[in-house]
Amino acid sequence: MTHVIAPGSTIGIMGGGQLGRMLSLAAAQLGYRCHIFAPEPTSPGGEVSAETTCAEYADNAALTAFAQSCDVVTYEFENVPVGPLDAIAGLVPLRPSPRALEIAQSRIDEKRFVAALGGRTAPFGFAETEAEVPAAMAVAGTPAIIKSNRMGYDGKGQARVMPGDDPVARWHEAGGVPAIIEGFVQFEAEFSVILARAPDGEIRFWDSAENEHVGGILDLSTVPAGPAIAAQIPQARELAAKVAEKLDYVGVLTLEFFATTDGPVFNEMAPRVHNSGHWTIEGAFTSQFENHIRAICGLPLGETALACHRAEMRNLIGEAAHGWPALLADPANHLHLYGKHRAVPGRKMGHVTRISLDPSGARA
Repeated sequence: MTHVIAPGSTIGIMGGGQLGRMLSLAAAQLGYRCHIFAPEPTSPGGEVSAETTCAEYADNAALTAFAQSCDVVTYEFENVPVGPLDAIAGLVPLRPSPRALEIAQSRIDEKRFVAALGGRTAPFGFAETEAEVPAAMAVAGTPAIIKSNRMGYDGKGQARVMPGDDPVARWHEAGGVPAIIEGFVQFEAEFSVILARAPDGEIRFWDSAENEHVGGILDLSTVPAGPAIAAQIPQARELAAKVAEKLDYVGVLTLEFFATTDGPVFNEMAPRVHNSGHWTIEGAFTSQFENHIRAICGLPLGETALACHRAEMRNLIGEAAHGWPALLADPANHLHLYGKHRAVPGRKMGHVTRISLDPSGARA
């Protein structure tokens, strides 16, 4: 029988970004207190939480005190160091398991893990040193993309290798660090599979969003996805469920895919709530944030079906957030600003979701 962490309890969240903010708001709706642990003195998540600890993730004393104040601990940031979590593993339930973080923090481990479960990936090689770049390129082929093995996101730590380029020079552009080198995949569209898994193994999926990126950063997510994606969702969901079950995962898990003529090709996974699922706040009966809280606390999962005919979520990057007066002037918009005080290029400042109740399928 699943142990239920009742409303009124304290949920610890590692990381204080916008995902922590939206998790905290969803938790408060269900009667929970949240305690943010983050190295920054102020954070979007900390602004809306009952308590905040400002300390480095490797500070064992601070982590121990944090764990002792919580009834369950989760993450909004997959790059929390796994080693220090051992210091609190015996003090409080960690959901999902740190094993999921460990795999997601290494692109090569992630690709090998999914491939072992039967998932299709781009051809890939691995280069820890400059001397290993040519052999990795031989596996990946050209054109290719070099991605730092750890800590890269939103296009950071990456470089493209086109015909005629010097792969070693591009490896240095990507940081000159251990890197995975992936061959290009010809695809029709990009999409994500987001699921919630309960402690008893129950899994619920949201509709898959069709994702469009600009400069390596998610720009727009749309549901329902187009026909090129719709036919591939069952196979992608099957793989996502295998990943969740293999990890004995608890909470919300995201896998990103390319829709190709040969079927879905796995790109990467995120052991957390995901940017491409922000539309679920207004567009689904239960948001990804609420179901993550439900899952980690052992509550029944909520309905994940669409609550509208169509939803579009657009990120507000940098100064785009300054357009809030015009966005609010449109009553169809649902605006979310994250409370970040400096709008710098490439920084996610908020998002706006439009939902359509038009049964004709008109655009949101």
